[in-house]
Amino acid sequence: MRLSALLEMTGLGLSLVTGRDEPDPALRWVVTTDLLDPGRYLRGGELVLTGLVWRQDPADSETFVGCLAAAGVSALGAGDPGRDELPPDLVRACLRHRIPLLHVPPALSFAELTEQVVRRLSAGRASDITAVLDRHRRLVAGVTAGAGLDPVLRLVGHDLGMPCWVLTPAGRVVAGSHPLDEGTAPLLARGFLAAERLPCVPPGAERYSVLAVDEQATPRVADWFLAFEGSWRDWAPERRALAAELAAVVALERARLDDRLTPEGRTTQELVGLVLSGGRPDDFLPRLRVTGLLSERGYVAVSATARGGLRPGELRVVVKEVLHRMCAFPAVGVAGSAEPFGGAGDAWSPGEAGTRGGGGAGGGGGDGRGTTGPGDEIIALLPAPGPGGAAEGAGGTDVTAEVREAVRALAPGLGAGRISVGVSGVVPVEGLRGAVEEARHARRMAEDRPQPDAVVGHDELASHLLLLASVPDDVRRVFRARLLDPLHDYDRAHRADLVGTLETFLRVSGSWTRCAEILHVHVNTLRYRVQRIEELTGRDLSGLEDRVDFFLALRLG
Repeated sequence: MRLSALLEMTGLGLSLVTGRDEPDPALRWVVTTDLLDPGRYLRGGELVLTGLVWRQDPADSETFVGCLAAAGVSALGAGDPGRDELPPDLVRACLRHRIPLLHVPPALSFAELTEQVVRRLSAGRASDITAVLDRHRRLVAGVTAGAGLDPVLRLVGHDLGMPCWVLTPAGRVVAGSHPLDEGTAPLLARGFLAAERLPCVPPGAERYSVLAVDEQATPRVADWFLAFEGSWRDWAPERRALAAELAAVVALERARLDDRLTPEGRTTQELVGLVLSGGRPDDFLPRLRVTGLLSERGYVAVSATARGGLRPGELRVVVKEVLHRMCAFPAVGVAGSAEPFGGAGDAWSPGEAGTRGGGGAGGGGGDGRGTTGPGDEIIALLPAPGPGGAAEGAGGTDVTAEVREAVRALAPGLGAGRISVGVSGVVPVEGLRGAVEEARHARRMAEDRPQPDAVVGHDELASHLLLLASVPDDVRRVFRARLLDPLHDYDRAHRADLVGTLETFLRVSGSWTRCAEILHVHVNTLRYRVQRIEELTGRDLSGLEDRVDFFLALRLG
């Protein structure tokens, strides 16, 4: 369909503002968006419709139109019920980038305009293609009307015989054409995270195909994905096209649900900022009440950092997903530095939404995955899931264990990256600042561990591990070398196992019989080995102090 044909349609009231001297472009499809940078959802040839929600100052027009021009859109239709004319800065930007600009009158809804265009686009095509594209028009209309994804997926599943679901990498079903079989979601999530290429048929769930919502997202752990019943290899081209269009629709809905752009989301960010800057508990209470986080059971703080792939906005998405089973809407914010409290400047201001971090209510899209320094940290606050004073909730829920399980499930999607998480104990509202500091100490311990998905709980802070975590590297090396290097040298020269014997001996608290059984040696052989250890190191394993020194040296390794 040509732009001139659209302008000639009676009853629409469209007027051409710029582009009269430009060639008559073909319109491939219609996309409605209010993202400042919708480029990743555009494929070229679209008529883009916008209500100008993205325009906060005149400079935004250049950014928005520049993104459209880079994506190769055919025309832009804009309308604002609050004004009769379009902003001059928008007109200038369209002239500069040679994008035809249409004024959409207030009386014409975007849904009605989309319907008219799609009807014309579909009129000359074969009946099966017409049906698919008509469904797509209804998909776009449904999402832009705020109806959510469930009606959209039911439409695809029931009308086209393509049962489908939207899931998170943690296996949480966001929406679906109908309930998913029990136990299938985790298999689909593992297949999505581990697949070398997408789409794919995941192992253990061969009845399904999984597709990325955002094909450019790396790592996948911060993306949503689509699952369809049946093998994608058997689809006709029209169905593959519909799946791709559905992915674009889901991406738009994901961006629309970005909680940082809602009053509640901004309030939770303010709450995290107040805690980070040392605010008073009296300032926390109104925000906890407004966001539904007020709890008599107390609160838990979580600190998380990532390296080698995850950006702050993506890490925010991951943290929200990890905590979702315990709290659907935790207070989450980005601290500018993963260091102890340094004033209000450390907290990410809500006004930066869409420029620094990304993610939303399990998602986040647009350009909201901005990259900042490697020390950026996510702080989350959530009500304790059980009685105050313990990290266990009703039914034996352990916050650290839940977080550890969720992070481990997401680990295959980290790629070459790693995530480190610390979890505090349960505190009253007056102790929120201390809980954040405790979570940060735990997270620093997690960063020192070799696992790419380390999670440390507050209970480990009361053990020798807290002391070891603060020991400088050079002191660690000297202490360990003095005690263990003679044993390692002896083992290499004589193909012995004195270090292994020492570890086992300490693990069974010096029990000769138990240690010999584990090592499958005679007690006399064990006594000879222990005597050799004492001779090489000058220590006495019958004494508590020397046993403690050996224990710490082994742990420092």
